[in-house]
Amino acid sequence: MHKFLFVFVFSLFANFCNAQSFSFTGIPSTKVTEGGIERNAEKIEQSKAFSVACVVKEIDGKFFWETRGNKPLLKIDSGAFITFFAVDGSGYIRVIKPSLKDAASVMSNTEKNFDYVEHLTLGLRSVTYYGKSI
Repeated sequence: MHKFLFVFVFSLFANFCNAQSFSFTGIPSTKVTEGGIERNAEKIEQSKAFSVACVVKEIDGKFFWETRGNKPLLKIDSGAFITFFAVDGSGYIRVIKPSLKDAASVMSNTEKNFDYVEHLTLGLRSVTYYGKSI
């Protein structure tokens, strides 16, 4: 009986550990707000950056935008990038694959200086964050 209980508890623990296999956290350093008529780019103070962090989690093979109310995401893997699209159309996150950071950095200073972009749509306006992964 003890052996059965041990195997049962161990398998539950293993399933729990495997249930969340992907995680991305990004801390922004730049925020760009656009509205068609105006555009504002600003540096984000390090003390405030964690409050607007970007977190994507995989749970049971599905992806969620944790920092945006756990919105479901669609993952597209292409070249040096992984892009996660919010299924409700409210935005996306594009991440440079760490193993291809050097290759992506050749594209431009944007890819050289940042690891991800988070783009949110608010009506016809948008807010875009650029930052580094942690």
